[in-house]
Amino acid sequence: MTARPAPVTLPRLHWGDPSSPRRVLLVHGLGSSGALMWRYGVALAEDGWSATAVDLRGHGDAPRALDYTIAAYAADLRGTRPEGGDAWDLVVGHSLGGASSTLAAADAPDWTRRLVLVDPAIFLRDRDAGIVRRSQERAFADNRAEAVREEHPHWHPHDIELKVDAVARGSRWAVEQTSAQNSPWDVREAAARLTVPTHVIGSDPDVYSIFDGELADEVLRANPALTMSVVRGAGHSPHRDKPEATMRALREVIAR
Repeated sequence: MTARPAPVTLPRLHWGDPSSPRRVLLVHGLGSSGALMWRYGVALAEDGWSATAVDLRGHGDAPRALDYTIAAYAADLRGTRPEGGDAWDLVVGHSLGGASSTLAAADAPDWTRRLVLVDPAIFLRDRDAGIVRRSQERAFADNRAEAVREEHPHWHPHDIELKVDAVARGSRWAVEQTSAQNSPWDVREAAARLTVPTHVIGSDPDVYSIFDGELADEVLRANPALTMSVVRGAGHSPHRDKPEATMRALREVIAR
């Protein structure tokens, strides 16, 4: 019998009025941090939401551990509830955060009432696994703001500063183990079990996306609770590449 992952308590950041009845959890991607979800936090706070972002295990100020399976990330998220212990009204998860949120919501349907997945890492094909690994290796090898700006000249200064900070405070070993311990990387079965309304904000395949083509078609066909839109001109992190269009897409989903 396989032991269930032991959860850790995740540190939080907040935007908006904590007393708001609309509560959203923001979950970042691999090698990132809760602070890098600031675009969502600002936009949703402006719309009257109470927005909370977490640092995932091994990232930012979160506890370190030995287990970096998606199941472990999901266990931490299932234990992360709004004040009072009720369900989140919305969870927004990017990349690894999208995969972990998918598993958390599939295993605990009372965890959130709605889910938005941003270019989620539902299944990593060999090509994408290699691209992700090399991207993380570059980030840890040269963590200067100049290097980040050279690779992403269109990013907001906050994103450049916070990306440097995320790499500096994150565990390189945790990031490496997240790839090593999730082979194959596959939460398609969990996506098929989702019962809450779920929308994917996809990246533009002409730029770079890990959730597109036949994979996206397969996942969407398997579960009518899932819908999808695409932010044209955006790569894997649309909230940094095309923030205005991404926030517009998010607001359109929430308004439905």
